[in-house]
Amino acid sequence: MAIYFRPATLDEALEIRARRPVTILAGGTDVYPARANRVGWGDMRRDDILDISAIEELRGMEQTADGLRFGALATWSRLRGADLPDAFAGYRAASRDIGGAQVQNRGTLVGNICTASPAGDGIPCLLSLDAQIEIASPRGRRTVPMADFIDAYRHTVCGSDEIVTAIIVPHPPAGARGAFVKLGARRYLVISIVMVAAVLAADEAGIVTHARVAVGACSAVAQRLEALEAGLVGRPLAAAPDFVSANQFAGLAPIDDVRGSAAFRASAAIDAVRDALSQLTGTGRRSAA
Repeated sequence: MAIYFRPATLDEALEIRARRPVTILAGGTDVYPARANRVGWGDMRRDDILDISAIEELRGMEQTADGLRFGALATWSRLRGADLPDAFAGYRAASRDIGGAQVQNRGTLVGNICTASPAGDGIPCLLSLDAQIEIASPRGRRTVPMADFIDAYRHTVCGSDEIVTAIIVPHPPAGARGAFVKLGARRYLVISIVMVAAVLAADEAGIVTHARVAVGACSAVAQRLEALEAGLVGRPLAAAPDFVSANQFAGLAPIDDVRGSAAFRASAAIDAVRDALSQLTGTGRRSAA
């Protein structure tokens, strides 16, 4: 029978984590289904449980000198209700598509990235925001770029004695705005077939000065489209959707599964990126969501 731990401090949690295999529980919206009836999650169904939900220092969101800090227990509902800069508009839009209200009230932003699903809606958003992931261990704390945190299908760089303590999003460029497009088999309560997050900033002349575009559910790990990003900088913002072309998606590797074929995903990803950029330029293209 598994043992259940619910420490009140991070130091206590790290001591438990370092001495035995545990499954970390925060919101529980992934852990409970996995332990009940899912396969392919390794030892999650048998490990002891380390419930970090009583650790007060992991709660909340705060502005710091480095940017906006989301504690490991910050929920999707908290994100949705927060007063944030326009660059976070895509991340907030994703929060409305994460399950139903019950999941949004319990599920955590950090839990979404630690599950490391290719279809995790928050992951492309954090890539587009240049997020850093804060990780604690008995040796201290370190930060890892979101682009490096998930290193394989359903796997992260978090070590066996480490706990993710926060997501840190640096202050976005002046005037930056974000967008999120999700394609699923229906509008709500659905796993993504394709999703796209984008953050753009432009100068007073309407020329793009900053571009981040990320695609999820089209490869084992969500990816930024760096060739597209580089090509957008210096171009008129209004022309951004028209610059999108298939060769900019060469690094993706979509698969065939029950939700869609690889060919469909590849085509839909191009349309979804154009839709996201159209949201940011106000050109009125119909969203794929």
